[in-house]
Amino acid sequence: MPDVPEVQGVLPAARVVETARSIAAVQECSGAIPWFAGGHVDPWDHVESAMALSAAGFLDKAEHAYDWLRRTQRQDGSWPLQIRGGRVEDAAADTNFCAYPAVGIWHHLSVTGDDGFAERMWPVVRRAVDFVLGVQSERGEVDWVLDRNGRTGGEALLSGCSSIHHSLRCALALAEHVGRPQPDWEVALGRLGHALRHHPEVFTPKHRYSMDWYYPILGGALRGEDGKRRLFDRWEDFVVDGLGVRCVDDHPWVTGAETCELVLSLDAVGERLPAVELFTAIQHLRDPNGSYWTGLVYADGKRWPEERTTWTGAAVVLAADALSRTTPGSGIFRADDLPAGLAVESCACLESPDLSSDTLEHP
Repeated sequence: MPDVPEVQGVLPAARVVETARSIAAVQECSGAIPWFAGGHVDPWDHVESAMALSAAGFLDKAEHAYDWLRRTQRQDGSWPLQIRGGRVEDAAADTNFCAYPAVGIWHHLSVTGDDGFAERMWPVVRRAVDFVLGVQSERGEVDWVLDRNGRTGGEALLSGCSSIHHSLRCALALAEHVGRPQPDWEVALGRLGHALRHHPEVFTPKHRYSMDWYYPILGGALRGEDGKRRLFDRWEDFVVDGLGVRCVDDHPWVTGAETCELVLSLDAVGERLPAVELFTAIQHLRDPNGSYWTGLVYADGKRWPEERTTWTGAAVVLAADALSRTTPGSGIFRADDLPAGLAVESCACLESPDLSSDTLEHP
């Protein structure tokens, strides 16, 4: 087995393997990875779990998960929002969910160097990205959902579009790797990045949610001093010392996945010390079998919901890999070498000094 991530003094490699094994134990014969045994599958969390399997050396299991994506992709390039036991429960398509396979596929290629896998999965990524960009507006944002009849809801989400930003960068990297350049994607990425950095007004306000706080950094739209400033400006709203990160700023509920995603965001802007502290804190959610409980209501000391979700364990594995720099895919969220897209050069807001207070840099 390849080297397995570990964070010294916090999470040994053997425990990371236990967590990956707990994810693999839930994987269905089809390759699908539901939230938990008997739970539903969605494309985003399925991919996150597959990435953890790759990082922990469960390569065959990961490829089985990606093959499930290839086999279940719909003709228009999308996947259903929710599947349970092989049956579609919600036929709508979440654009962020449909874009995210590009991240997982680029990650698995980075870990394995398997060009055959890249060639096999390239058509999947191409169709998925074309589907997602089919609902991008002229301003750059992407509507978050299409219903079963293909109608959009007229609503763009900051966290979802930030994740799509990362997905487009990975998709462009894959396109370059397989020798199929996509200049239209570069333009789309540039427009989306511009909207994320300079036009918060186009996104539905979700300021209560920690994901809207850190996802512009996790998705790569903000980095450097601007990213650090955004994270630390609302640190006290979301971070509970010794426990992790609130999912919502007005609820006494810390969650493992959000905490580990903040760890990845901090790592991406070079803030290792608080990242390790948060990673250490969230280990209170670990179950003896290696899985992780979704969250804790710290006001009464109860784990809620009473679920040990595959994607929470997956976030822990990916954070461990990022902090330890173990696998070739450990930099997937730092994204230092990923394409940045075509910069937007003609926009009135770029010439107006008065809009700076409304940008993501100064929320």
